Amino acid sequence: MNTEQFTSLLAEKGISLSSRQLQQYELYYELLVEWNKKINLTAITNKEDVYLKHFYDSISAAFYFDFNKPFHICDVGAGAGFPSIPIKIAFPNLHVTIVDSLNKRITFLKHLANMLSLENVEFIHDRAETFGKRREHREAYDIVMARAVARMSVLAEFCLPLAKVGGTFIALKGASGLEELEKGKKAVALLGGKINNIHSFLLPIEESERTIMMVNKIKQTPKKYPRKPGTPNKDPIE
Repeated sequence: MNTEQFTSLLAEKGISLSSRQLQQYELYYELLVEWNKKINLTAITNKEDVYLKHFYDSISAAFYFDFNKPFHICDVGAGAGFPSIPIKIAFPNLHVTIVDSLNKRITFLKHLANMLSLENVEFIHDRAETFGKRREHREAYDIVMARAVARMSVLAEFCLPLAKVGGTFIALKGASGLEELEKGKKAVALLGGKINNIHSFLLPIEESERTIMMVNKIKQTPKKYPRKPGTPNKDPIE
């Protein structure tokens, strides 16, 4: 996906990008490749692939959810900033908090935000299990997002404790999304969520399957969740 295709395909979805925003994506790409030589951020470094599989893929959540309000988003395990930073560039009104367990990635994200002049962004080095227990963050976010972090039963335990009642948990998944959801339904319900919508589509050009799941937070998460670090992966709620 070249930048012209990136711009026109987003415009077809009602997302218009200014020249400044396009410059931000370009600089994002350059910094990603530069830092990837020092720390492992992504296996995808070809420019057209980054625009398709990282930038466009991240923004695809906005095809099904209106990000135009000044929501406070928590992105769990964002790695090199996906999906929240590409969304933040497209919707500057958002407040974004990223939590990631690797401090090297947090260092990259802080540098990235500074170079892109992003406002209302925060980067926290922590594990999702302990972050979800912190009073100032628990059930504090309008939207909690994650992309390619863990299977749905585990991801729900990482993310739903952070969403406020009335908020939304958005999981960006690949072809296995629906299968994961079947195994994750128990976890979603137990942790206070209710599946709202499931959107499946093909990523342009390469036509790989994508699934975006919208989960409403309808009641408080029981205090025992998330469990201690490592437990959700070893003993998922299924």
